[in-house]
Amino acid sequence: MADCELCTDAGGELIWQDGFCRVVRVEDFNYPGFCRVILNSHIKEMTDLGTRERERLMSVVFAVEQAVRETLQPEKINLASLGNMTPHLHWHVIPRYRQDKTFPNPIWGQSKRETIAAALDAGTARKLKAAIQRHLG
Repeated sequence: MADCELCTDAGGELIWQDGFCRVVRVEDFNYPGFCRVILNSHIKEMTDLGTRERERLMSVVFAVEQAVRETLQPEKINLASLGNMTPHLHWHVIPRYRQDKTFPNPIWGQSKRETIAAALDAGTARKLKAAIQRHLG
């Protein structure tokens, strides 16, 4: 769709893709290592997919979660599929740390402290990209 930002833009730094979906890293200084798994087709809801497509998408989400955990060792991972602002099926994979801006609230919640403002250094970003690609073949 012409007015859908996830149809017209990658949605972040492209890490991996196939014909079905893609994985991008979002440059968010408050949440370093934040990734999205984005369906390549403009579909709104998980239940618009068939069973195999749902399983395929979630296998990518779980592979990204595993790679983020191995590489960044966060306190917790948040998985979210909201789509209220962008009704194009995508999943957020968000590493969380006790010192991040909103922990333990959701990242869209009220801030608890000043931001840690810590972008991933180039070496860690490369390790994360390699881990995601390894998990996804």
